[in-house]
Amino acid sequence: QVQLVESGGGLVQAGGSLRLSCAASGRTFSSYAMGWFRQAPGKARQFVAAISRSGGTTYYADSVKGRFTISRDNARNTVYLQMNSLKPEDTAVYICAAGRYAAAVGTVYDYWGQGTQVTVSS
Repeated sequence: QVQLVESGGGLVQAGGSLRLSCAASGRTFSSYAMGWFRQAPGKARQFVAAISRSGGTTYYADSVKGRFTISRDNARNTVYLQMNSLKPEDTAVYICAAGRYAAAVGTVYDYWGQGTQVTVSS
């Protein structure tokens, strides 16, 4: 019922910024909490950030807290991830997800995007 398409990934130097977008198609985008995850080669998928249906509650992984900001625009059916002060260890495929509620575990999410590559050079 929901399709998610990420965009905005690319190559950026350490210390730089990047904004990812996740556009959702479906009837009830505002009914879903949204999350961002990332996965680097050879590593497990890692929670990055999540936001509640209304946008009133957010969660962040400790590794990105203070640097990344998740937001959503329900009128545009889009969730964003603003990434500042990027580090080489942020390099990964970033994946957005829609689910029951905002949480730091993938099991609560029902739909997943294809991912967008973010590469941070040192």
